[in-house]
Amino acid sequence: MHQRKMFEHVDLGKRIDEKEYDKVAPEMKNRLGELQRKARDVGMPIIVVFEGWDTVGMGELVNKFILPLDPRGFLVHPISAPNAEESSKPFLWRFFVRIPARGRIAVFDRSWYFRSLARTENGQKVGARQVWREISEFEEMLSQDDYLIMKFFLHISKKEHKRRLEKYHSSDLDRCAISDPELDFFKKYDKMLPAIEEMIERTDREYAPWTIVEAEDNKFATAKILTTTVRMIEYGLSKLEAKNLLMLDSNPLIKGGQMFNSTRGGADLGKSLSQDEYRDKLKKLQCRVGELQCELNINKIPSIVVFEGWDAAGKGGAIQRLTAELNPRGYEVVPVGSPTLEEKAHHYLWRFYLKLPPAGHIRIFDRSWYGRVLVERVEGLCSTEEWKRAYQEINEFEGMLVENGTVLIKIWLEIDQQTQLQRFQEREKDRSKQWKISEEDWRNREKWDFYGRAVDEMLFRTSTNHAPWTVVESNDKYYSRVKTLQTIVQAMESKFLKAKDSK
Repeated sequence: MHQRKMFEHVDLGKRIDEKEYDKVAPEMKNRLGELQRKARDVGMPIIVVFEGWDTVGMGELVNKFILPLDPRGFLVHPISAPNAEESSKPFLWRFFVRIPARGRIAVFDRSWYFRSLARTENGQKVGARQVWREISEFEEMLSQDDYLIMKFFLHISKKEHKRRLEKYHSSDLDRCAISDPELDFFKKYDKMLPAIEEMIERTDREYAPWTIVEAEDNKFATAKILTTTVRMIEYGLSKLEAKNLLMLDSNPLIKGGQMFNSTRGGADLGKSLSQDEYRDKLKKLQCRVGELQCELNINKIPSIVVFEGWDAAGKGGAIQRLTAELNPRGYEVVPVGSPTLEEKAHHYLWRFYLKLPPAGHIRIFDRSWYGRVLVERVEGLCSTEEWKRAYQEINEFEGMLVENGTVLIKIWLEIDQQTQLQRFQEREKDRSKQWKISEEDWRNREKWDFYGRAVDEMLFRTSTNHAPWTVVESNDKYYSRVKTLQTIVQAMESKFLKAKDSK
């Protein structure tokens, strides 16, 4: 049972007089502006979270916080109840897509924390604790990617809260600042106080600390927010500077440590189908995929199919056969190449959050977030620390998707070196296929053994109960396409069986 009562030790009588405020505030505002420019120059992204009681005057305090800042370098995100699209996505989706680019600031006027508290208010304490765990993982992942996270809880006493509520009811001036659902929610001060204390205790981390702000005196609250922000940005900049002194490994793959038993090693690449077998099975499977797409749409179940594999393993052909009988309004193929400048400025998973399917739709990824532990690892485009921690980040990301009801299917297309060479040579000779081959493909082929080690570790570390990999033997294209469709059909049908069993 939760015992700690942290707010009992908060002195809400703290005040600052006009003279002292006029001395402190201008200095802090000037320094904050300087630090914003430094953070922009070194590419440090900053997230500032404001939470607190509904009558605390949060809008005014947020405004005082942003006034010293260059408006071109930040965005304020006021968070209210999720809309229909947001409700259909994982809980953290709408917050992840709003994280700032490097060098920019995102200010959350309420955040993922306010939405999580609704679960405790509705009696879902276990659900809230699960969300707080996910939030801590989310914040840790961002902090490891050099995001600076500051969290302020604006606190007032029950007596002051009651006084301000009465003032609110007697005046129409502030009605645009507080919504009726917020009022109903925070009227239950005694009930919400222990939930808020537990929330703060469970999510107060070194990488994302909470600051409780005594907010009964507006000037004192403003001064504390400004001085705390200045101190934390200074700390974040010094930490980033020290990190940047460490150079990336010259060859992170070779220094990558242990070898892993090859899941691919057990694949029988001699498997094949005759043309007649292929045509018969292909048509039946394509029709079944079309039927399942309709059922997924009716039941509002999102689906993701991830294709990874060697160059020339047949990803494009497999995707063409998969989509042959699908309604084009209900699916999208997402080709994943090198990230754009905007995508590079965010956490590497950000661009994939943007492409998550709406309820009832299918997203087909032609390569995916696994580039972090494959091409980025082998080519030295990220540090050893970054690709090593990516396994856990990816597993948590996929766990969140599956927990939200998504059908997640991951397919690795396996071929041998000789088959790849033959296909490369065929592409060079066939004018209609020359666009499929490049100098980069030949360079990657020279690193076959390095890529093989990276693939083995990827399959070992990210084939989980909730999101297993299927290795598809792909020397024979007929066999490969049929097995791919069989895998997708089985996964989708299994989702419906589980749904029936749970009813």
